Amino acid sequence: MEEMLRRHIEQVVRLSDEEYAFVRQHFSIKYGKKGGLLIDKSEPVRYVYLVISGLLKLVYHDKTGREHIISFAMEDWWETDYPAWFSRQPASLSLQCIEDTQVYCLSLDSYQTICAKLQKMEHFFLQKANRGHMASQERILSFLTATPRERYEQVLRKQPTLLQRVPKVLLAAYLGVSRETLSRLWRNNNRTAG
Repeated sequence: MEEMLRRHIEQVVRLSDEEYAFVRQHFSIKYGKKGGLLIDKSEPVRYVYLVISGLLKLVYHDKTGREHIISFAMEDWWETDYPAWFSRQPASLSLQCIEDTQVYCLSLDSYQTICAKLQKMEHFFLQKANRGHMASQERILSFLTATPRERYEQVLRKQPTLLQRVPKVLLAAYLGVSRETLSRLWRNNNRTAG
């Protein structure tokens, strides 16, 4: 597990042992049980999370109580309510464990300290943020321009393991379709694949 964080960082930048030790001391580890919350709407957002193991969903609940799934985060992914974390405001989103989950936690103060002391880590976080922005933009565009079938096929291509790990009702909400439509898409895809 300790090597996971270093491996993750070194996919972007190389660190000396001393640099890694400095970075590592700013992270803590937290365990979340299936169904538990790492971020609760209206509460302070203390951390950005890097998933070690497990699966999370970032959700928005509208005024009617309907749940809108913003994203899923699995191993090697970062997640939080970023606007609330950066502005130190209460969360407008919730982050829930879909599976028993283990995460690295990084506070905003620690993030700022790491970036101030190690320019290469600032570069690392910039690369991660850019990738996150690109993925978010792709998701928004898919909702604006793609059919339900095309959105389903995008998930199949980009996140194939998600289909085995996420209950169909959650996957349907993520894709913006009914559970029945998702079942039809799944059946049609299996017919053409077989």
